[in-house]
Amino acid sequence: MVSHTQESRPTPVLHLENVTRVHGHGAAEVQALRGVDLKVHPGEFVAVMGPSGSGKSTLLTLAGGLDTPSGGRVLVEGVALGDLNRKKLAQVRRRSVGYVFQDYNLIPALTAAENISLPRELDGLSARAARREALVALEELGIPELADRFPDDMSGGQQQRVAIARALIGDRRLVLADEPTGALDSTTGEAVLAVLRARCDAGAAAMMVTHEARHAAWADRVVFLRDGRMVDESASQDAASLLVSAATNSMKVDE
Repeated sequence: MVSHTQESRPTPVLHLENVTRVHGHGAAEVQALRGVDLKVHPGEFVAVMGPSGSGKSTLLTLAGGLDTPSGGRVLVEGVALGDLNRKKLAQVRRRSVGYVFQDYNLIPALTAAENISLPRELDGLSARAARREALVALEELGIPELADRFPDDMSGGQQQRVAIARALIGDRRLVLADEPTGALDSTTGEAVLAVLRARCDAGAAAMMVTHEARHAAWADRVVFLRDGRMVDESASQDAASLLVSAATNSMKVDE
């Protein structure tokens, strides 16, 4: 993969400025993120790796406006999410950000096509036009036969691909994915990563949390977290090199 150079880049799609997140108070206080600075540019695919509890999922929820940082700022296409009221923040999440949740978050009473098209309908697109877009997204993920099936009638892997289709529908400039291949077999997982890669090559930005170095190899850049801190970031490498880099930098933090 060819990394984008820092020079001549436009405004980042995602910019986290010295972001911190603290949960709880006093003796129960937990520092989930500690001063994270990160930019993701148009056309860039960033993978986030680190041990459990390192802050990876917290990073994604803040990037998507689903949570508020304790300190610092989160900007999407130059707009500080903390400056928006609830209505405008919801609009940004629907129009600009596609989010793939670990637990899918599909609405049980809606079919696959209805789950996918809902954000577009909320933005004023007609139900017919929104369904057409949903069917295209399902086709892109290789599951057009699921259009009229309800989540309870799908396997975990099928639900995951529907959730990914929902994240990609419309002109989403930022795609955030939390372990998007976790419920998929290796062949299907690679196909999903190819779809995410293609979206970035078409100009979107993506950030993906993963434990799999071979999946991170699809990215332009890999960011490593440990104890809420960024301990390294590097151009995408082969799987073995990624794991060695993560382990080495983890030990440096402990010293």
